[in-house]
Amino acid sequence: MAGLRPVVEIMTVNFSLLAMDQIVNHAAAVPYMFNGQVRVPMVIRMPGGGGHQLGPTHSHSLEAMYLQVPGLLVACPSTPADAKALLKTAIRDDNPVIFIEHETLYGARGEVPDDGEDGLLRFGEAAVRREGGDVTIVGILRMVQAAEQAAKTLAGEHDVEAEVVDPRTLRPLDLDTILSSVQKTNRAVIVEEGWPHGGVGANLAALIQEQAFDHLDAPVQRVTGADVPMPYSKRLEQAAIPHAEHVVSASLATLEGSL
Repeated sequence: MAGLRPVVEIMTVNFSLLAMDQIVNHAAAVPYMFNGQVRVPMVIRMPGGGGHQLGPTHSHSLEAMYLQVPGLLVACPSTPADAKALLKTAIRDDNPVIFIEHETLYGARGEVPDDGEDGLLRFGEAAVRREGGDVTIVGILRMVQAAEQAAKTLAGEHDVEAEVVDPRTLRPLDLDTILSSVQKTNRAVIVEEGWPHGGVGANLAALIQEQAFDHLDAPVQRVTGADVPMPYSKRLEQAAIPHAEHVVSASLATLEGSL
């Protein structure tokens, strides 16, 4: 509003709950309240996700909370290249952007182009990480890697070719790419680390059911984190997080009777 483009870093997504009033009632609402005459070009970067034994106050996946809010954009990159390109795009956008980064992905390595002012990635463009014709697997953040691992297992051990779709941004959502994949495979599995009730997967499952019902040969399967606060114990934490084997089981469930 003052002509700056602040990039705010909050240590974990959990801490952003202390600023929900400012984010939801102010940053997201102000452009609507003033009919677009006032903009809030702000990026809020927040790591989240489990796997580091940081307990329930540092490890949750709360992207679904922000997905619900009109006026916010929500980015969830899963690769180093996408993290760079989406962040550059977010900073240039005139809307407030929730930029969620999975803590485990900070150690991921990948090719990142050095392209100056170019190399922006438009919000609302999903990526097909692996092509296949038997089942569509949609992964969110780190669960893209779990989906890719599951796809390799499905191909090597079950002769099932899974297509892996990475939405990259949840708001706006590239629903067309997801629906196109489901129309090809006739099956869908959605994988997220967040909780099962009211999560990203629940939203996507509803959209797929509403807009691609006639193409589905099986109910949409969801793989989510456990419906508990994130445990501190390493063994319990790993039990609360989805893994590739869970994605394999869900994918095979959509294919029961057709293998």
